[in-house]
Amino acid sequence: MSLPALVESGPPLRRDQVERYSRHLLLDALGEVGQRRLLAARVLVVGAGGLGSPALLYLAAAGVGRLGIVDDDDVDASNLQRQVIHGAADVGRAKVDSAADRLAALNPDVEVVRHRVRLAAGNAAAIVAGYDLVLDGTDNFATRYLVDDTCAALGVPLVWGSILRFDAQVSVFWSRPSGGAAPVTLRDLFPAPPPPGTTPSCAQAGVLGALCGQVGALMATEAVKLLTGTGEPLLGRVAVLDALAARWSEVPLRPGGRRRERTDEAPAEPAAVPTLSATALAARLAARERGADAVVLLDVREAAERTIAVIPGAVHVPLAAVLADPAGVARELDAAPDNGTAADVVVHCRSGERSTLAARALAAAGVPALSLSGGILAWARDVDLSLPIY
Repeated sequence: MSLPALVESGPPLRRDQVERYSRHLLLDALGEVGQRRLLAARVLVVGAGGLGSPALLYLAAAGVGRLGIVDDDDVDASNLQRQVIHGAADVGRAKVDSAADRLAALNPDVEVVRHRVRLAAGNAAAIVAGYDLVLDGTDNFATRYLVDDTCAALGVPLVWGSILRFDAQVSVFWSRPSGGAAPVTLRDLFPAPPPPGTTPSCAQAGVLGALCGQVGALMATEAVKLLTGTGEPLLGRVAVLDALAARWSEVPLRPGGRRRERTDEAPAEPAAVPTLSATALAARLAARERGADAVVLLDVREAAERTIAVIPGAVHVPLAAVLADPAGVARELDAAPDNGTAADVVVHCRSGERSTLAARALAAAGVPALSLSGGILAWARDVDLSLPIY
């Protein structure tokens, strides 16, 4: 169903704006009033990455008057395959700065607000409250649910997108929609985040770069529709894309039923996991070569990651297999406590997140386990400089 426009129209267009936005003005459903609404609108994009990049570019080109960018990360070379708002010269720069410069060059009508922070419970409401609409382009479940919960509490509409490998989903969530529409939030679709370690990130599983452009552009389209009251937004519907099959499908979404309400109870702190630095691991592996150490190095990344970089001598067991049967994995590694020759197991992944989960599971099974601090990225920076940083 169509919804009323989110924002009131701004002042009449200047002559240069009529020329710039003339292709919008030719659209009967959008027209001059719609363009003036865009120029008066305030949109917050959380994440200047794969989805945020194309969304920001198209929102700026469309003339959205104020664009806020939330991101505390710096541009990395591995971002450039899909995060098209950044260039090679931006590697090492703050993403909010790189993105802001690109948007300013694209459209000087747009005011860009830089929020170089990690969105957290303590700052989310204050940031979101200054905008008419939010786009979620984040890549982790904790922030996704924080964004959704914050928007739901404030009644701010949220355009949501999710992408992995060759698949994507897009929807609109709004806890207090206008026009008599039923309210829906992320928790109506997925009541709670998946258990840690059960769903890989793009850094672990990969993503088709061009797919980010498709999905980010669709998110920008949904934002324009909501801001101007044009067409039928994806509220109550989830658009699902299988890029390999070139097939879009749609899933209806209704409120209630599966929703699990937000709780402010602090979760129990997980058991601490001891860590080992890359240089300390190198020393232990050298000692193992001399027969002076029995350390076992366990790589819990996905098989495709090992085609990019490996640490010599590492045994490969994916994280899912370790979590499913840590005691069995320990026996295969000759590191089980019941064989009388238990050895330290140093677990590594890309950056240290998955290895922490695996080491914790092994420790619970009685295996002395440590996590390589910083993962293979730290190894590439501190030990083997020939390895790519991905």
